[in-house]
Amino acid sequence: MAKPNKFAVFDIDGTLIRWQLYHAIADALARLGYFDSEKFSQVRQARMIWKQRASDQSFKAYEGQLVTSYEAILGQLTVDQFEEAVDLVFDEYKDQVYAYTRDLLKSLKDEGYLLFAISNSQIEIVNKIADYYGFDDCIGAVYGRSGNKFNGQKTVYLTDKDRILKELVTKHKADWEGSIAVGDSASDISMLSIVERPIAFNPEKKLFEAARTKGWEIVLERKNVTYQLKDVDGKYLLA
Repeated sequence: MAKPNKFAVFDIDGTLIRWQLYHAIADALARLGYFDSEKFSQVRQARMIWKQRASDQSFKAYEGQLVTSYEAILGQLTVDQFEEAVDLVFDEYKDQVYAYTRDLLKSLKDEGYLLFAISNSQIEIVNKIADYYGFDDCIGAVYGRSGNKFNGQKTVYLTDKDRILKELVTKHKADWEGSIAVGDSASDISMLSIVERPIAFNPEKKLFEAARTKGWEIVLERKNVTYQLKDVDGKYLLA
């Protein structure tokens, strides 16, 4: 009997790609004239407040404004218009990646690992990124369609990435031994918690606190330098 494959799972937005693909699609829709200018102005204002780091909650406020406005106009778009924006985002962002995760993907692929991606961005753009970087399977947010229009139904995986990962492992008959997960946000904690080697990459505050409590590996990439921090007897040391 063949030995089960080892696997690694990656978040995409902010972990591989340097920006949020969900947000980039909203920007592309605005550039194409498909996003109501007044509503998008409100989104941009909320984004600027976040960039000014006005409070610890400014990113959540911005993201909430974006999602509300985005989903309000999605029902007015055709699938063709949406996919036009997806193509623009893929062309612009596919190579705007972090060196650490890009190189880790390549080395793991060379070692024969199965590569999974679990993202809360739309499955259309996640599929493109996954194909481009050689992932074996991927999961993304699904906005339901009826013909060439969106029907208002959606499925996202914000809080249950552990469940989705278990399903992928079962589907591909993968081996938990030697498993790796890489993520940057609180929504990644559940999937990081169930693998052998969890890596908190450029973690936001909640993930950083969880990683520090659990002794997970922390990796920071700034400009052209990568810093790998490992827990040694309760203290993080530069690896």
